[in-house]
Amino acid sequence: MTTLLLTTLVLCFAESVLPCQDIEDIQNFTLHLAEGLEQHSPQYNRDRLNQLEQVLACRKPGKEGWHFKAKLVETHVFSITADSFKGLNLTSSTQAQKKGRSMAQFEHAIRFPEELMRGIRAQEEQTLVCIYIHSSYIFLDKQNSSVLNNHILGAFLKNRTVTGLRRPVEIQFWHNMVLDASNATCVFWVPGADAGSAGSWSSEGCETQHKEGTVVCLCNHLTYFAVLMIQAQNLSQRELESLTYISTVGCSISATATFCTLLLCCFFRRWPQDNTTRIHMNLLAALFLLNGSFLLSKPLATSTKGPCRAAAALLHGSLLCSLAWMGAEAFHLYLLLVKVYNIYIQQYLLKLCLFAWGEWLPWASAGTAAPAEPHTASTWPPGLPTLVVMAVLIFSGETYGYHVISTTDGYKNMNMCWLTSQLAHKVTLCYAGLILLFNMLMLVAVVAMLRRIQRQKGQARRDWATVLGLTCLLGTTWGLAFFSFGVFLIPQLYLFTILNSLQGLFICLWYLTTYRRSKSSSDSSTSR
Repeated sequence: MTTLLLTTLVLCFAESVLPCQDIEDIQNFTLHLAEGLEQHSPQYNRDRLNQLEQVLACRKPGKEGWHFKAKLVETHVFSITADSFKGLNLTSSTQAQKKGRSMAQFEHAIRFPEELMRGIRAQEEQTLVCIYIHSSYIFLDKQNSSVLNNHILGAFLKNRTVTGLRRPVEIQFWHNMVLDASNATCVFWVPGADAGSAGSWSSEGCETQHKEGTVVCLCNHLTYFAVLMIQAQNLSQRELESLTYISTVGCSISATATFCTLLLCCFFRRWPQDNTTRIHMNLLAALFLLNGSFLLSKPLATSTKGPCRAAAALLHGSLLCSLAWMGAEAFHLYLLLVKVYNIYIQQYLLKLCLFAWGEWLPWASAGTAAPAEPHTASTWPPGLPTLVVMAVLIFSGETYGYHVISTTDGYKNMNMCWLTSQLAHKVTLCYAGLILLFNMLMLVAVVAMLRRIQRQKGQARRDWATVLGLTCLLGTTWGLAFFSFGVFLIPQLYLFTILNSLQGLFICLWYLTTYRRSKSSSDSSTSR
């Protein structure tokens, strides 16, 4: 019994004396951790950080708290009670030199809600510890992910886990870069399962907000937070520049080809005026808008937010319209080759225009066998592309804006105007995936039918030319966007860029060749 009491006394004495060192010892401990970050392994530094947390948690700071700042580590300790705690705003700044003058430069801030002390007795005293680390060397995951400005902000209460806050903790990270939700997101550190295993970053329970020069993280718990920089995997600056050059040249060629073909269709009287030709022309018009808006996107990315947002909305809308007209091509092909007999759709082309453009275009359906009445067209609702773009602009205008493409070597200067929301990206991908799936099924059906009908040897080459033309017409090459992972990334990017930037040119060449072949066939039959 005596031995048990003595052991308990020794343990209590050790717990109360050894971790709680005096201020000078804590400063030396913090300085040693800061100076050794780059010299020791991440696991060793994490162990030292855990020791620092224990030392800080057992301090008894005064009314103003206890603060210490080293080169790479900054610590703040506050003593709070539930009855007097009304929230806390903590801001850190550094001294920066500008034009020979020393001025304060904000780096980060944390705002704690009053709810932080929920469930704690009114007079119970708690120790709030905040640790700012200006190096990500401690928090390296298996992917060696980089964080914004190498800043990690941590906070915790002594002997208490804080989770599920209704009013979140607000963490602010200042920066001087162009960022959006596609390449910067708020995360927190998840330690590894074992003592020697690497941890990971997670965004669960955190919301990311982007403001001018600031990333705001709203998280419902306490731990270590950072802004994770999402970079283009295995993409270097040289590859990004070459892809940009290919896109610019390809889109310029396609825009010129589609524009010239549209002029021929409008001013050449002998050009066919059937529904198939008009659908082709609508697709070429949508591709012309898509290529033109892409070419405008980069120069407008250097302007103010308003023009860039308008360019992003135009680019998004033209992409949706182009995909919709590719789907209309597949549907029309289905009616022509699969459902051959007893098919009549009143105001057929007008309905396609309402679906794919989102509004009635008089030039798109002029000369149809059954033109729509003006009042009938005005009573129909706008189509999907216009509805989507209008809804985004009205309810979430920040979805359109500056988009930065980052590379693994830190190159971030390739700006464009595009979507800034991951949700908008995913919805657009789902929309494109559904249309491309339908088009792929139609292409397979057409190829199977051609193989049944035309088995002569001399027709084989013509069949393959037809299949290649339909592949471009239906936009099945856009499906390469779903293979951007692993070893397929770089080849897929080059194939995707070359084929889809030149899609307009390919369709124009295929259509002109088909028209010339059909014209020569009709002339020969007439001469007979």
